[in-house]
Amino acid sequence: MTVHSPDKLRDVPRVGVPGRHTAAGRLAALAAAGALAAGCAGLLMDNPYPGAASTAAMLQGYDAVNVLVALALAAVVRPARRGRMPAVLAQASLLAYLVYTYAYYLFGTGFGDLFLLHVLVFSAGAAGLAFTVRAIDLPLTGPAATGTRSRIAAALLAVLATALAGMWVYFALDNAITGDVAGGSRLVETDTVVHLGIALDLALLVPWYATAAVLLWRHRPAGYPAAVIALVSGLLHQLSYIVALPVQVAADISGATAIDPGEPAILLLYGTALALLLTGHRRRLKEVVR
Repeated sequence: MTVHSPDKLRDVPRVGVPGRHTAAGRLAALAAAGALAAGCAGLLMDNPYPGAASTAAMLQGYDAVNVLVALALAAVVRPARRGRMPAVLAQASLLAYLVYTYAYYLFGTGFGDLFLLHVLVFSAGAAGLAFTVRAIDLPLTGPAATGTRSRIAAALLAVLATALAGMWVYFALDNAITGDVAGGSRLVETDTVVHLGIALDLALLVPWYATAAVLLWRHRPAGYPAAVIALVSGLLHQLSYIVALPVQVAADISGATAIDPGEPAILLLYGTALALLLTGHRRRLKEVVR
């Protein structure tokens, strides 16, 4: 991320330097193409994923969302390469979702026909995310991250981080004491998938959410983009989860359930925080990016 004096923002509206976004755009386009191909293949092939049937059904549910995410990512690559900050933030958010999600394809199951495609999406997505975040021009986002709405959004992000950390730390300690492996969610999951989900959340999501919450609360320039990326990608994670539930039911997975009654409250937290950020700063962002 690049930081300039906020005083300059009042004098010269800027959209960033397009050349800085070239590498990020190419990697994002590669990740989008790979995710589209992998998602379509996962939905159309017979038995695309080895291992447990529950994991295969879960991943096919994710595939349905991944196809939509890939199309959305392809749509924002061009404006993001031109330095348009809303598109850059969208690109970073979609790439963050793909990196997290494709970790399940790489580490939650065995070798399959789509393995190399999944490696491509994960690696291109991770590199693209790094380049995209580096290209974010903080004056175009940071000055907007002030006011009561931002602090409410920061508090909601802190609630999400605390809830995730508390739940998974408790389950991890319980496993260390009793040896029991708790269910990670309403999805039917193998112990490997449960372990992977907890590891990803504790190692990636909790630190990201907590850092974004602190930066946003303190009105730091990086707080707004960090929070937007966390909330948009988080909403997409929840959408994948919601879609995977009935897919497991349709696949006749024993113990599968089509609905998680606790999900509306989680969606409300993500949606409210994101709405507060976007509606509270939309006018300011339009003035800056215009």
